[in-house]
Amino acid sequence: MVNAIKGLLISCDIPMAQFIISYNASLPPSQKFILHVLDNTHIFVQPSMGEMIRSKISEFRDLNTYEKPA
Repeated sequence: MVNAIKGLLISCDIPMAQFIISYNASLPPSQKFILHVLDNTHIFVQPSMGEMIRSKISEFRDLNTYEKPA
């Protein structure tokens, strides 16, 4: 019998996938959102967590963006 799970497929580069995996690992067990890591660039997550993941990625990019001093 086949078991189907509804989820969201994230396709990204390896560093961003590692960021998502490490963020997931930092959460308590009840809040973990990764259902399955498919390979180095594809992650299957809970569908309700898509917007939260986008906001965390945006925060991460803002912290790691170089701005030339004025």
